[in-house]
Amino acid sequence: MTLRLALLLLCVAGAAQATDRIIDTATGREISRAELLAQARQSDFVLLGEIHDNHHHHQRRAALIAELAPTAIAAEHLEAGQQVSWAPTAGPSVAEQLGSAGFDARSWQWPIHEPLFAGLAQARIGVSGANISRDLARRLVREGESALPPTLAATLATAPLPASAQATLDKDLLDDHCGQLPATRVPGMRLAQRARDAAMAVGVTALSERPAVLVAGNGHVRADYGVPVALVRLRPGARIVNVAFLESERSTEPPLAYTHLWITPAVQRDDPCKGFPAPRS
Repeated sequence: MTLRLALLLLCVAGAAQATDRIIDTATGREISRAELLAQARQSDFVLLGEIHDNHHHHQRRAALIAELAPTAIAAEHLEAGQQVSWAPTAGPSVAEQLGSAGFDARSWQWPIHEPLFAGLAQARIGVSGANISRDLARRLVREGESALPPTLAATLATAPLPASAQATLDKDLLDDHCGQLPATRVPGMRLAQRARDAAMAVGVTALSERPAVLVAGNGHVRADYGVPVALVRLRPGARIVNVAFLESERSTEPPLAYTHLWITPAVQRDDPCKGFPAPRS
């Protein structure tokens, strides 16, 4: 990303933010960005969600993280153990550096996430991977708990989901697969999702600074079945700010699953369920 393009994106983001709304769910009150930033600075963990294909969310988070100014953040977008420290401006591109760390540009629909990572690169804020590998996720779906690494197995054992939260997660998994996920595959998909959340909780607690920041999808940062379930077990008493980034036309997430809702303009997209394959018998 050129400096000229980066400045243009910042200008566009600034203009668009005038239409944003940030809701403190504890009070139902609309607050300013400065108020959210102040609350984030007083917390131990800041979990920032996203709708993956909404570039507004990536712009907003990059700017917010730059003001928090950590030396590194944890991210869903890279596997645990992978890191990006950012080369000098004259070095490899943002996309090349992410690719060297295992970022799957096709799956993440690059360059949708470019505003996030380019903003982090410009602010010299490193990225630490916090997700499980795709191979492990597939094994968990097929083999169940026997495929869990010991660390994740121990984390999940201390943070079981209540029946109501598990039912909500199962419904969301079905919705994410357009209602076409066979019932026999739900337990494996649930386990893979919970393993991702446990891994991200471990990853964000490994960061030395406070507040420690994680960027991930909205489903991963919600308090009823996401990363916070494991996080409160790993760090009892921790102060957590978890923000759902939503769209003005698609604000259907349950408010109490988050400390804050940040509502931005929507983006145009095709129906994700159009042409979705029918389930296999």
